[in-house]
Amino acid sequence: MTNAALDLREMVVFLAATGVVLPFMHRLRISPVIGFVGIGLLLGPGGLGRVSDLVPGIEYLLITDRAGIAILSELGLVFLLFMIGLELSLDRLWAMRVRVFGLGGAQMIATAGVMFGLLLLAGLPLPAAVVVGSALSMSSTAIVMQMLTERGAVGSRLGRSALAILLFQDIAVIPILVMTQAFGSAGEQSVGLDLVLAAVKASLAVAVIMALGRLLLRHLFRMVIATGIRELFLALVLVTAIGTAVLTETIGLSLALGAFLAGLLVSETEYRHQIAVDIEPVKGLLLGVFFVSVGLGIDLDRVIAAPLLHFGALIGFLAVKMAILLVVCRVVGLPKSVMAELSLLLAGGSEFVFVVVGLATGFGLLTNEVSSLIVVVVGLSMLSAPTVGVVARHLVPRLLRNETPVPDLPPEGEDGHVVIAGYGRVGRAVGGALREAGIPIAAVDADALTVGALRNAGIAIHWGNAIHRPLLKRLGTGRAAALVVTMNDTVAAADVVRVARAEWPDLPIFARAHDAQHARLLLESGASKVVLLPLEASLQLSEAVLSAVGIPEDLAHAITSAERDRQLSALLPPAGR
Repeated sequence: MTNAALDLREMVVFLAATGVVLPFMHRLRISPVIGFVGIGLLLGPGGLGRVSDLVPGIEYLLITDRAGIAILSELGLVFLLFMIGLELSLDRLWAMRVRVFGLGGAQMIATAGVMFGLLLLAGLPLPAAVVVGSALSMSSTAIVMQMLTERGAVGSRLGRSALAILLFQDIAVIPILVMTQAFGSAGEQSVGLDLVLAAVKASLAVAVIMALGRLLLRHLFRMVIATGIRELFLALVLVTAIGTAVLTETIGLSLALGAFLAGLLVSETEYRHQIAVDIEPVKGLLLGVFFVSVGLGIDLDRVIAAPLLHFGALIGFLAVKMAILLVVCRVVGLPKSVMAELSLLLAGGSEFVFVVVGLATGFGLLTNEVSSLIVVVVGLSMLSAPTVGVVARHLVPRLLRNETPVPDLPPEGEDGHVVIAGYGRVGRAVGGALREAGIPIAAVDADALTVGALRNAGIAIHWGNAIHRPLLKRLGTGRAAALVVTMNDTVAAADVVRVARAEWPDLPIFARAHDAQHARLLLESGASKVVLLPLEASLQLSEAVLSAVGIPEDLAHAITSAERDRQLSALLPPAGR
């Protein structure tokens, strides 16, 4: 009973600290990752625990149950890797393959090679230098993409170059995990053999899991969605992520590898965006526990005892990564302004370093002293990322004011696409016309049977409820040329229009209305233009009759257009649009 109460108390402390720290971090536009690490540092033995003997009652504010936190942090690790896999769309990779495998591959190989050499010189054994050097070459996708999104630069040359590098780094997750596992279980004389065996075992496991997943997963999701029980859908998502992770651990591989493969499997289905929205709260809290455990593992006594070592290592780490990025960008021919900003943005470390360091330390590849140093350096580099991003944004243009402007890249991927909410008869007609015109679409529908049938017919469509703002964001609505709402549910259609208009005031929103009352509701909700289907049918009939009785086609079209304007004007609010 006492242990249970203690566990609940520490969970309450964690949730309370999260509620205080995260809004503060959000206001400062700092990644929540830094907030969670800070919570662990503050509430752990290296923070307030240092004065627990001096301040009565402060022990009730501490997190001391590292075993309990470790269990929850493993679940956080599972969801971190699951989300990395979920975001790694194969279609996205193929569309950007030249830059991903060119620019991204060059950056990863060059940085990992240099880091490997430096770590060997610093005295790390070869296995540790390989896995840690590879992990240190990675950057935080969450932090970098957040900064680019806030400044609206995701679709720019800078944003796409950063995305290409980050995507390749995500691909590298599997080989790094396999290497860590192999080196950790290898004997002194069989490192090479164990690495080969681990690679073969991982390859077979990946092949089997991916094959079975593709055969079964989509059908399971369709069956569950057909029940209409949303809790059952979320349960299947959790079983997919955690179950695959447990499966890979059972066959001698890591939890992280299984979670990553589960994310990859789901990323190929029409449910990926809705899944990402539904598990966001669960993922956020469990990831928070994982990063809190990272903070708990930071030994402040070592930092205080050797501040020059830690901050010198930080400066050296950032300088090396920036220098390598500059060279790679120069070789591939990026403009100087992009080179400078990109090297500053991607100089920091990645959340994945914490995963690798934790695994390597558990396997005995790293000592506690070395792992603590790496965690502190990477954590500080991530903490400095927002400041570095602001400096890059304002300083680089001043330093390169005489540079000849370089035209940006043409639109690619989802930029300039049209989002269609509701893909029934009308939505399909609109989507077909857009595709014929060469305009990309991102369609979403809440009917699983419709989505499944269209997917089988080769049409890229996602399942989900468009009323969720996060889902609209994941469909790229903020970068879209327009939003088309053709949902059958009149109230839901108006809610989608209202949500989209509040989030993106300048977005053109076109909506289909069933009747005059529905049209008025859509206009009041913020639709730019409403098409009233009964009216359009009657106007087409009228134009055909006018032409048949001898009225010239141009005049007949003008008459029906004027009638359309008159009818729609009558629907507008008295003072409004």
